[in-house]
Amino acid sequence: MEQSGKKALKSGVWYTVSNFIVKGIGFLTAPVFNRIMSINAKGEWDNFSTWAGVMVMITSLNLEASLIRAKFDYKENIDKYVVSMMYLSTISTMLWYIIYLIFRKPVTNLFSMDSVYIDIMFVYLFLSPIIQIFQTVERIQFKYKWTVFISMSLALSTTLLSLFFVFHMKNKTDGRIIGFVAPVLIIGLIIYLHYIKKRNGIDITCWKYALKISLPFIPHLLSMFILSSVDRIMIKKMCGSSDLALYSTAGTIGSIIAVLITSVNGAYSPWLGEKLNQKDYKAIKKVSIPYVLLFTYMTCCIALATPELLYIIGGQKYMAAKYVMLPIVGGCFFQFVYCMYVNVEQYEMKTKGMAVASVISALINLVLNYIYIPKYGYIAAAYTTLACYFILLIFHIVLVYSIKMSHVYYNYAIMAISLITITVILLSGLLIEKMIIRWIILLISCLIGLIGVWKNWSKIKGFLAKRK
Repeated sequence: MEQSGKKALKSGVWYTVSNFIVKGIGFLTAPVFNRIMSINAKGEWDNFSTWAGVMVMITSLNLEASLIRAKFDYKENIDKYVVSMMYLSTISTMLWYIIYLIFRKPVTNLFSMDSVYIDIMFVYLFLSPIIQIFQTVERIQFKYKWTVFISMSLALSTTLLSLFFVFHMKNKTDGRIIGFVAPVLIIGLIIYLHYIKKRNGIDITCWKYALKISLPFIPHLLSMFILSSVDRIMIKKMCGSSDLALYSTAGTIGSIIAVLITSVNGAYSPWLGEKLNQKDYKAIKKVSIPYVLLFTYMTCCIALATPELLYIIGGQKYMAAKYVMLPIVGGCFFQFVYCMYVNVEQYEMKTKGMAVASVISALINLVLNYIYIPKYGYIAAAYTTLACYFILLIFHIVLVYSIKMSHVYYNYAIMAISLITITVILLSGLLIEKMIIRWIILLISCLIGLIGVWKNWSKIKGFLAKRK
């Protein structure tokens, strides 16, 4: 157990740091792309990336979701399990591509995208899941070297190739898409060939096991896509590419927080799985409140700096979108909190209720978007999404109660912290035009945070030492 804790800590730290570097590269280069691409071209790219995000959930069957539990149930034969997942993902994507070829015209109309872009998208859909499965299995085994290397390689290669093609190609959208897909093609093929050479055959029982967990997870993920991304599709159809570009650029602030969520959850969920397997609920409770408070602190600091972050990302032409950023930040905070409960449901293999909750929340979001986007424009989408993330959090708390796992967290304390946090985030909107006051508060907050770390450094070191 001590060795496992040491591996978990080391892997978690490296995974979090690398994820920040990877996303940081994207964040730092976003202003460059926003300035050299027209608003319409950026809107087309946003449409491509949005559809690629939703389609990969469907075509890949989200098989990596099964690995958090398969780690224990297939402990002695994990390589065969991984290969079986890769083959199943490929077969599924191939079937979806055949369906697309049969219904090419209506699909291109639905996607509002040229058919050539959809063909390129399927290259991404074939190989992106291979990378995801590999990185997930590395992470749950507390390995980090290869997953960090691959993450960094993808980030650097997609950025550099995209910049090169955008600068040198007349059609900027073409350049952005080609630069994004090409590295995934190369790295995905290398990983695939590596596993094929191991000559591990397909195990149908692995497929049955994985599908039992992953299939109910797909409606959940699709619904999460609706909550996070379908508003972009609706904005494009109802308001046009220019408003989509404004909303998407403001959403980049949300993506910063999404990096935090992905990073900390990527480190937290394997550790949580270990503790749940050991039934060490006391350790989980001890960590959960500081975990939420730390994320609260970081989110509130980001909320105070959102207008300046938007200016850095997009420049003056995107500043009209500054009023949508705070509800986006608030929605991301709720997303972080409910992920804590999703991890428990996922470990317990209780994903059906999760899917139902997500579908209901997504349908509410669709209805609210349909009513309010035509009335209030793209700004409405941020507030409807915030409301639905809160509804989803309530659903997941109830679901964890229903599977008799409510004792894992201090639920009332987490709920109180969440409500206080969202209130602070939204009230900071009163200061959105008062830069000096915001930055004084932000600097004081950072100073308090540093003092807190300094005063409690011995406790922090002791906590980390226990985990080693």
